[in-house]
Amino acid sequence: MKKRLLALCFVPSLCFAHNIKLNIALPYVGIKNYGELLLQGNDVVYEKWNTKQLQGKVRVIQAIAGRSASKEMNAPLMVAITAQKFDEKNYQTTTVINQDDAMWGTGSFVKSSAEDSKKEFSWSSLVLDENGTVAKYWQLQQESSMIIILDKASKVLFVKEGALSEEDIKFAISLIKNQL
Repeated sequence: MKKRLLALCFVPSLCFAHNIKLNIALPYVGIKNYGELLLQGNDVVYEKWNTKQLQGKVRVIQAIAGRSASKEMNAPLMVAITAQKFDEKNYQTTTVINQDDAMWGTGSFVKSSAEDSKKEFSWSSLVLDENGTVAKYWQLQQESSMIIILDKASKVLFVKEGALSEEDIKFAISLIKNQL
């Protein structure tokens, strides 16, 4: 029996789970290397970022590995959110990109892609995490995507790692609407 339990611990998804808890504040973490992408004219600049900056709006946090597959994992939720046209004064999606969890040799492409996205979608909140600080601190799975919904006080209302089901997406949209 002990050998079976020990063997299961070598399967990362069973032994290592994120440490985000429902109904409490999102654990504090800050990013010093790169950080939030901001526009200054036509240039993208980086500013240190931390989770305290999330207060004041209902938020969806999308924490993703710097991989196309991770970005696509919860694209249906992002499409559903965009279709809702939530009031920007009260709602914001923040995408945290773990550049440290990119395919070998693609880190510069991840960075330039994030910068292009910021230029195209200037209102978006994008955070580039060069060293994977958020993923390490929140104990996120590699090559994955996590969705977190926060209320205006940054209390966690919903959290799921991996792809959301259709039911999850409907629930997430309903939850956001109820908070606005």
